[in-house]
Amino acid sequence: MPYNFDTLPERRGTDCTKWDHVGADELPMWVADMDFRSPEPVIAALKKRVEHGVFGYPYLCPDYKQAVVDWVSRRHGWQITPDDILFLSGVVEGFNIAAHALARPDGAVICHTPAYGPFLTVGENAGVAQQNVELTREADGSYSIDLDAFEAAITAQTRLFILCNPHNPTGRVFHRTELEALAEICLRHNVAICSDEIHSDLVYSGHKHIPIAALNAEVAKHTITLLAPSKTFNLAGLQASIAIIQDEDLRTQFKSAYQGLVHWVNIMGMESLLAAYREGEDWLDALLQYLEANRDYTADFVQNELPGVSMFKPEGTYLAWLDCRALGVEGKPSDFFKQQAKVVMNDGSWFGAGGEGFVRLNFGTPRSILQEALEKMKAALETLK
Repeated sequence: MPYNFDTLPERRGTDCTKWDHVGADELPMWVADMDFRSPEPVIAALKKRVEHGVFGYPYLCPDYKQAVVDWVSRRHGWQITPDDILFLSGVVEGFNIAAHALARPDGAVICHTPAYGPFLTVGENAGVAQQNVELTREADGSYSIDLDAFEAAITAQTRLFILCNPHNPTGRVFHRTELEALAEICLRHNVAICSDEIHSDLVYSGHKHIPIAALNAEVAKHTITLLAPSKTFNLAGLQASIAIIQDEDLRTQFKSAYQGLVHWVNIMGMESLLAAYREGEDWLDALLQYLEANRDYTADFVQNELPGVSMFKPEGTYLAWLDCRALGVEGKPSDFFKQQAKVVMNDGSWFGAGGEGFVRLNFGTPRSILQEALEKMKAALETLK
């Protein structure tokens, strides 16, 4: 079945953070939602629910959990049960709950940088220490994990490791050996793992997402995995996410931290989750081909047309992490491109240590928009000559 990812829906004037938060003459290539219509089965399911006209308290029937069980089995070869699943309104909510559940009152959380910005405030939000350790940037622009540095950063306070895989913003999809080494260190130091795997369905050819909890039963016993259909199917505004916790005691700890704060996920979010996981797979397969072509186009353009900028092809996500440190512009490169090219991207400093001098570009958009943004960036760099 053909799918159209080349047409840009009108997003301005729709209370859209991505497009309505920027100037009318600016191209938004920043916040991580895509400029594609969600799958038609999702839209049809939402229309059906709206036409019913009654929006009372929801009952989350077993179908929702079974859809998640079936999805992670088909896409990732991970066998879980319905009892392992809790529903939340957001993944960010999930890793903050994990910190409250496992790091308080006098513990610490640890994560790798550069990191998705909300990771960096988890410790403060929970009233515990925040410990960060940088990933290693290799000569080819890829990132690796310095296992010695990671272990050295763990202290007697450390209670929780927040993993991001596939990694935002670097685009790494960590290999089994990397995950096994991280898990071994955490188990040895009695550090629980909270794994943000929200981009797990967005992995390109030659790479495979491995849920860290799927490594073995002992790792699963100490892991909280957070998922959502939001990035996969462009449903972020509907706020339906998943926590998979296979150990009953750990699941009880997690639930105890949100009693009185988290009750249910709104019915529209759950209807979209159900329809996406049951009927959205063909759409996703077509999307991945389109995104991979966008990724390759971006990488080729950066290499050939943007002197002073470099990029490693992301193995997953629809986010390009551009190294602009060789440009020599004054101030932040994101400010330069916003002012000179009218292209808005996330500034690397938002991602913590190791992000200075970088920008994050979202290529989850029709090719024509991506081309326009890159051409504007090229023209802006010509003013530096």
